Amino acid sequence: MQAIAALGFGPRGSAGLGCGPTEGRDGPFCANRVPATRRGVDLFSLLRDTAARDPGRTALIDGAHTASYAEAHAAAERLAAALAQRGVGPGDRVACLAHNSADCFFAYFAAARLGAILVPLNTRLLPEELQPVLRHAEARLLVADDAHGALAAALAPALPGGIASFAELRTANAEVPSPAPIDAATVAQLYYTSGTTGQPKGVMLTHGNVGRHARAAARELSLAGTDRWAHIAPMFHLADAWAVFAVTLVGGVHVFLPRFTAPAALDLLADQAITITNLVPTMLNLMVKEPDAGRRRFALRTMLSGGAPIAPAIVRQILATFGCDYVQTYGMTETSPYLTLSLLTDELRRLPPHEQLHWKCKTGRPFLGVELKVVAGDGTAVAADDRAVGEIRVRGATVTPGYWRDAAATRAAFDDDGFLRTGDLATIDAHGYVNIVDRIKDVIKTGGEAVYSTEVENVLYQHPAVLECAVFGTPDPVWGEAVTAAIVLRPGAHVTAAAIVAHCKDRIAGFKAPRIVDFRAALPKTGSGKIQKRLLRDTAAPRNPHATE
Repeated sequence: MQAIAALGFGPRGSAGLGCGPTEGRDGPFCANRVPATRRGVDLFSLLRDTAARDPGRTALIDGAHTASYAEAHAAAERLAAALAQRGVGPGDRVACLAHNSADCFFAYFAAARLGAILVPLNTRLLPEELQPVLRHAEARLLVADDAHGALAAALAPALPGGIASFAELRTANAEVPSPAPIDAATVAQLYYTSGTTGQPKGVMLTHGNVGRHARAAARELSLAGTDRWAHIAPMFHLADAWAVFAVTLVGGVHVFLPRFTAPAALDLLADQAITITNLVPTMLNLMVKEPDAGRRRFALRTMLSGGAPIAPAIVRQILATFGCDYVQTYGMTETSPYLTLSLLTDELRRLPPHEQLHWKCKTGRPFLGVELKVVAGDGTAVAADDRAVGEIRVRGATVTPGYWRDAAATRAAFDDDGFLRTGDLATIDAHGYVNIVDRIKDVIKTGGEAVYSTEVENVLYQHPAVLECAVFGTPDPVWGEAVTAAIVLRPGAHVTAAAIVAHCKDRIAGFKAPRIVDFRAALPKTGSGKIQKRLLRDTAAPRNPHATE
């Protein structure tokens, strides 16, 4: 491999010693970790301290290029200097438009170094969708990679500081400014929600939010210097971005895939001996259904899945394909992101493997440092019987202080006790494990009954012809809402709407089975890979040719 030279890297150094496993959820990461009393509050200190501790350890692999932690630290410092030369200072918003790459990694740390606020942008949006985001954030400067030069140029009028390419900033000759005053409450990042339920809002995450999450994730997932993380899910989304900080904290290796395709992701996992990564269910579903998915040899120890519920049938395929542990995750942009993990307790690990799978497929138990409750409409806790349904509410040090310049939305997001209203409906059991059944806004009301879309989707994924699916409600003059299923079939597969309905009625109550089956070539997705049910509802025909009576 070539050393990354564009930002002043020297030759690749030798790797340092890796950390061992964690010593319990509250124990130290490893013997050579910087003591807690010396840890900086600012996020840049995660990179600085790891570079000081293990300067020669490999930090980044981006295609044919590689860099040590000392080199990565120097590159982030130089990018910070170049941004400062363009007028960026503490509190300024810097937007970033880039595919997964070392440049994207440097942008997170360079902004933190200056006390600026990074605004990662969804690369799949159009200029007319991004312009309101830049105006609302009052972004000073937009930094873009070469692949997004034309899109960045279209956005330039909305930016007082204009645009700059990473290539341009690499040539800057500027001094690194003195460290900015940063405390735990200083805003580090501003994420604009994907808008699956309406108008996007700017979620503020502080240095304290993100730093605390990084340390908790390292403990929970036993992250170590021997780990190799694949940045496959988009880095502009927290499904992946949290790992920028957590993996850096422990001195692991970051490997980048610029754009997702199922074959490319499978190749990266195998060729780069990836040990752990987090993918959204739509990605995993496509990967395990690749005809040659099981022919590769993987070094994975853990596969994480998050961003949306996942069907147990897909989990079984994940275990069979990758031969590693599986952990379901649940979180929100507002919570840095993790709220739960389906990691098993010591008691549950003693169960037979087929019984353990039942728990691994649940949404999971609370993430370290998260206080979680499941409540009815009046705010009282529901019974911990795995049947009663209520809203998940959470609070903790990783929860956002609110929405950027939107006091009304911030007030509405929290209850009187300071718990964030997630909008997700779930059950909770005696072990404290929650299981999401639906979004409050996605519950289908049909004939006086409530139908949870996740339950129906799990059944649909058991059909061998189904590649992807989404279940939602559409207006119906008789039933109020009709259970509607949008389905993408596997290549070469053929099945009728009646057969799909019959498959469902064999497994769940008849009123839960789809009344409308809409076969589609593809399902609309957000930049992070979530299926956009709002768009499906908006584009559903009043009477579908595949409707069932």
